[in-house]
Parts: sequence; C-alpha cells; structure tokens
Amino acid sequence: MATNKASTLGFELTSLFDQAAGQFRNLNVNEPGQWPTLPKLALWFVTVIAVVIVGWWFLLRAAQEELDGARAQEPQLKATYRNRLGQAVNLAELRKQKLQVQEYVTQLEKQLPGKAEMDALLSDINQAGLGRGLLFELFRPGQVQVKDYYAELPISIRVSGRYHDIGAFTADIANLSRIVTLHNLNILPARDGSLAMDATARTYRYLDAAEVAEQQKAKQAAAKPGAKP
Repeated sequence: MATNKASTLGFELTSLFDQAAGQFRNLNVNEPGQWPTLPKLALWFVTVIAVVIVGWWFLLRAAQEELDGARAQEPQLKATYRNRLGQAVNLAELRKQKLQVQEYVTQLEKQLPGKAEMDALLSDINQAGLGRGLLFELFRPGQVQVKDYYAELPISIRVSGRYHDIGAFTADIANLSRIVTLHNLNILPARDGSLAMDATARTYRYLDAAEVAEQQKAKQAAAKPGAKP
C-alpha cells in the first residue's frame, strides 16, 4: 500500500515537472504577452534582478565611493577639529600674544621715519660722521625702492679718517633712533695714512596712507586676468 502511494506521488511530481518544462518550450520571444504563467514569472524575476544589479552599479556604487571619500577625510577633519579646539581653549592667551605682537610692530614702525622726516635722518647720518672728525668724500642718496608697507632709500657713502673714528661712526649709526643699516663695507688705506670706508647705508620709512592705497591698487591691477606682468 505504501509502495503504491510513493509511486503515485513520484508520478505526480514527474508530471508537474513535465508540465512546467512544457511551458518553456516553443516560446515566441516576439510575443512575451502570450507566454504561459511560469515563463512570465521567470522573466519578471530575471528583470527584477537585472534592475537591482544595474541600480547598485550606477547609484549605490557612486554613494559607496562618496562614503569612502568621506572616510578618507575623517582623520584630517579630526586633526583640524583638535587643532581648532586647542585654539579655542587657548583663545585668551592667543589674543594676548596678538596684542603683544601688535605693540611690537607699533614700536618698530615708530623707528621708521615718515616722508617728511627723511631729510632730518640724512642730516643725522651726516652729523654722525662729522662729529667723529670724518671727511665725507661721497654722500649720494639713491633711488627710493618702494616695498609693500615701507620704502627703502640706499645712500652711497665714502668717508675717510682714523680707524677708531670710523669704528665709532658705525656704532653711532647703529644707535640712531631711526633704523639705518650699513652694507657692503670696504675699508682701504688712504694716501695720507688714514683709512677710507666705502659703504651703502640703507634707511627705511613707512608709507603714508596714500602710498599704501596706491600699492594696493597696483596689486589688484596686476592680479586681474590679462594684466601685463
């Protein structure tokens, strides 16, 4: 009895498989609407899988790449956050340091003469040499060189006198209330047994408001596209 039931069940399963396989035979690919139910379901299932794969490739892949890029930036963003957090914690100290730097810059600016004070500074340099008994054989101011926030004036000088007097003169130049530097010093013996010193003295002055505005306009003009270098 059990054997007959098993045989009957196997026969029914075989019959079902044959019927299902028969639905996939002789299909007209040009008329899928007339296909039997199983081929239609199989086609729908394959289409859904294809759409999911294509959607992942074009949409999810871009999102994954964006996520990977964000993860790559994470260490740098954390470092930036820690840096700014440290600055925020030390904000009071940083402001104090800023004020100290501003005061220092102000003190340096006070050592730079204005345009109207340049003549007095040149006279101070000349008097420093005469006060040491030196003879000025050359005292020739050069062309003013305008920088971003200050102007530089080179002065070619040639003085003659005793060694110690020349040394004292250079010390007097360094101790002037205004900034004056000596460059290209060259000391040679003179004919009368004294020494002659050739040098370039450089003095500096700050730019007034009109000159600063002119410099900024020149920079903006040079930065415009098509501007000549």
